Amino acid sequence: MPNFLFVYHGGQMPESQEEIDAAMAAWGKWMEDNGPSLVDPGNPVGMSKTVSANGVADNGGANPTMGYTIVRAPDIESACKMAAANPAVSDGGSVEVAEIIEMDV
Repeated sequence: MPNFLFVYHGGQMPESQEEIDAAMAAWGKWMEDNGPSLVDPGNPVGMSKTVSANGVADNGGANPTMGYTIVRAPDIESACKMAAANPAVSDGGSVEVAEIIEMDV
């Protein structure tokens, strides 16, 4: 069964302790619901830099990454269903879903 990378973009950062508690509860439920499929539950990430032939930009790109998760699913459609239920989506963000291609080295 293939693995898929979820890359989180946008959404709202909780500001009050009540919002933090609600966000943690939503993420906890999503992780519990998808536990057997979580290869790496991931983490939030800090500000990114974009490296290109033109140099390094400190702006995080057009759609900065907020975090990631790696899941196992039968196919990309199943992975997208898991992503659609993710708290990042209900917070106004989006989840980019991509299959991780295994390479024989």
